[in-house]
Amino acid sequence: MSKFSQTEIKRFFRHQRLRKKINGTGATPRLCLHRSLKNLSAQAVDDSSGKVLFGVTTLTKQLREKIKDGGNIKAASVLGEFFASEAQKRGVKKVCFDRGGYAFHGRIKAFAEAARKAGMEF
Repeated sequence: MSKFSQTEIKRFFRHQRLRKKINGTGATPRLCLHRSLKNLSAQAVDDSSGKVLFGVTTLTKQLREKIKDGGNIKAASVLGEFFASEAQKRGVKKVCFDRGGYAFHGRIKAFAEAARKAGMEF
C-alpha cells in the first residue's frame, strides 16, 4: 500500500511532465508553487546552480498578520503580491511559472494574477 493518494501520484506525474519543459536560470528563475489544504508556498529556484533564491509561504510572519486562513483565494492573492514585492527587492522581475502539476484555477490562478498585477512577468 502506498502512503500517497492516487490524486497526489497523478499530480506528481503531471509535475514531472511540466518540468521537462520548464527550466529556471539565474536571469529568469523558476517560480514553483506548492498547495496544501491549509497553506500555499512559493519559491524562486535557479535550476542551473540548484539553489533556491528565496521562498515565501502563507505562514510567513508578515503575512500571518494580514490573513487568518492560508488555504483560500484571498490568502493566495496576498501571497502573490508579497512574492512579487520580495522578488523585486532581490532584482528578479521575470520568472518561469511552474504551477506544480496543479490546475490553473482557484488559488493558483489568484496567486498568478496578483503577482502579475504587482509587476512580475511570466
